[in-house]
Amino acid sequence: MSRTNFDQLLEAGVHFGHLKSKWNPAMAPYIFMERNGIHIIDLNKTVAKIDEAAEQLKALAKSGKKVLFVATKKQAKEVIAEKAQAVGMPYVIERWPGGMLTNFATIRKAVKKMATIDKLTEDGTYSNLSKRERLQISRQREKLEKNLGSIADLTRLPSALFVVDVMKEHIAVAEAVRLGIPVFGMVDTNSNPRDIDYIIPANDDATKSIEVVVGAMCEAIAEGLEERKVEKADQDAAEASGKAPRKAKKAEAPAEEA
Repeated sequence: MSRTNFDQLLEAGVHFGHLKSKWNPAMAPYIFMERNGIHIIDLNKTVAKIDEAAEQLKALAKSGKKVLFVATKKQAKEVIAEKAQAVGMPYVIERWPGGMLTNFATIRKAVKKMATIDKLTEDGTYSNLSKRERLQISRQREKLEKNLGSIADLTRLPSALFVVDVMKEHIAVAEAVRLGIPVFGMVDTNSNPRDIDYIIPANDDATKSIEVVVGAMCEAIAEGLEERKVEKADQDAAEASGKAPRKAKKAEAPAEEA
């Protein structure tokens, strides 16, 4: 079953690339033609690439892995926040914090700082501070929430990155490559697909285009999570009824006769 079809992508304008003068020759295999000086993406290839990427993301979700969505451009922010949140995946839609992956321990400390501030509020310490101190702390909390709130539950490095506009998010891509984290990405005709493991040739500037592609990815993730849930329920039921397969014990060596 295909995640998307040709007509769906056509309607969302996924086929519109950049001006021919801005193209990256490495994207040649995914370009269908040129029209009025603009490159047109081959949507048959996009359909196949969407399916390939979706199956991989479904498998990751089914095995309990986290996928980090990255899109800081205006057209993509809301789409990513809504769709990634719906499937419980972390995302970055504000500025990419340098070292987010390569210096993950420092980022975790900043996230823990939010929890510490929340604790101050809960145990009453916050109300004993001066007005100026309270203002400083609440501003700090707001800033942390804005930049890191969406990754608060990411306690370890993600198993994959999904990026909208690999050129704009080149720092995130470079960090993932350095750590060997696979990168899924919407790649437009002006971008270099070299470091992207799962290339989805697509218009990464139009909100509708981003919505269709990201929607297909998150749908696959939701399926993976559902299958994981069902499998776990079956396993729990089997264990409860004593039918769960037990690990075979090693055969004991026969006792030597006296």
